[in-house]
Amino acid sequence: MVADWQLPPGVNRGLWDYFHDPAIARSYDAGLANCHLLNIDQEFALRHFPRPGRLLDLGCGTGRILIPFAQRGFWTVGVDLSTEMLKVAGEKAAAAGVVIQRVCANLVDLAGLSDGAFDHAACLFSTLGMVMGSASRRRVLEHVFRLLRPGGKFVLHVHNRWFNFWNRDTRRWLIKDCIRSLVGGSSAGDHVMPTHQGIAGLTLHLFTRREIVRLLRSVGFGIAEVKPISLRADGKLVWPFLFGRLRAYGYLLAVEKP
Repeated sequence: MVADWQLPPGVNRGLWDYFHDPAIARSYDAGLANCHLLNIDQEFALRHFPRPGRLLDLGCGTGRILIPFAQRGFWTVGVDLSTEMLKVAGEKAAAAGVVIQRVCANLVDLAGLSDGAFDHAACLFSTLGMVMGSASRRRVLEHVFRLLRPGGKFVLHVHNRWFNFWNRDTRRWLIKDCIRSLVGGSSAGDHVMPTHQGIAGLTLHLFTRREIVRLLRSVGFGIAEVKPISLRADGKLVWPFLFGRLRAYGYLLAVEKP
């Protein structure tokens, strides 16, 4: 147990406790067995990474992106702050007969990885939103930009802040959050999640489409695709032109380093 003042940048107490609970890592895959997003974002990544190369997965968890891409001939490196999840990923890779590289590190501090070392990068399942603080989130993206070679692509998933409009309970949070945003509150968009597997204080930053696009562009990326996704099994948002920015559950984005 570390004191709050010892927590690494971008990590709050709830997230630290989540990363350091072995039981959560061991039950992670079972808990997400029926989550359609896991297939949708993998298909999105495959479409934007058509040829094998060096792939960096930020917040790799138990290796759900690393292993299938390694099976397709990619040289894969996964970064996560949970040693137990990395251990599970290694066990799964061994069972699948593939080799993956694993790094236990904070996504905000990736100075140990070399510039231009990767052809592709991914940060999926709203991992960027789990990083606390706008400066820390920007730092993660700056690392990704530095680590990609010119022409390298990065795929990212974020949750949509405006989707909370459709739920009575979260609508109240959204109204308060809009007020925080208007007065320049630094926590605007930060949503404290309900207690999960005994872990309290998990916080997820919810993005607007404009916010994440502007942030990616300000780092230097060019936008290749912004795909709004829904809660449907196929993730398709029907009639996106009709209040799409309110109706989208989240976004998958593909960007490129010039």
